[in-house]
Amino acid sequence: MTATEPAASDAIAADTSPSPQPAPGATPPRTPLAARAAAELVGTAALVAVVVGSGIQATQLTDDVALQLLANSTATVFGLGVLIALLGPVSGAHFNPAVTLAEWWTARRGGAGVNARELAVYVPSQIAGAIAGAILADAMFGEPLVKWSTHDRSAGNLLLGEVVATAGLILLIFGLARTDRLRFAPVAVASYIGAAYWFTSSTSFANPAVTVGRAFTDTFAGIAPASVPAFIGMQLIGAVVGLALVAVIFMRGRAAAAE
Repeated sequence: MTATEPAASDAIAADTSPSPQPAPGATPPRTPLAARAAAELVGTAALVAVVVGSGIQATQLTDDVALQLLANSTATVFGLGVLIALLGPVSGAHFNPAVTLAEWWTARRGGAGVNARELAVYVPSQIAGAIAGAILADAMFGEPLVKWSTHDRSAGNLLLGEVVATAGLILLIFGLARTDRLRFAPVAVASYIGAAYWFTSSTSFANPAVTVGRAFTDTFAGIAPASVPAFIGMQLIGAVVGLALVAVIFMRGRAAAAE
């Protein structure tokens, strides 16, 4: 769902001249693209398995919707933090096409980040991983492996919640990158998603791949296929808003680095 900071080389560490901050997810060139794709696929699959599996478990243990959401969000916070810490050094731990697209756009404008070829590999890997994660969670709990969700999430207030959730996520990740604090990403991003479960009306999907994956399960965390396109559209709008906020809020730091 996000990215972690690459280790700096000795040559960079020795250079005292100002240089642009690395974009989230930037990884050492020596990391094979196949390994990064595998990390994105496995990481996204694990994330969706955590989200869907903990949702199923919660509904089996209690009928209290608040407790179900609490269990679901708590499991997601811990699972996401671990996955970012583990796989961030390999692929940047995006697990999220919105993050990958935002990084690609940043790279096109002169920053560090994924190129078009890497974008074309990352996004399908994330989507495939999300679908596999939902199927795996259903299998673990004896649910039908693929059953389209009937959980309608088409209300306008939910779509607004997705814009807010995704904009906040992009602002956080790229803000950490601009201020050289990506080492805090595992805790910061997981904490934000946990909070956004509760302060957004949509419970913060904030991720097109996860949205697609959750359509494959008719359980607590599911989303009806008919609701998916609008959710993804709002997430992409949120990513644009998030990048605009980064450009405005961190303008002075970026200008200073260019002097």
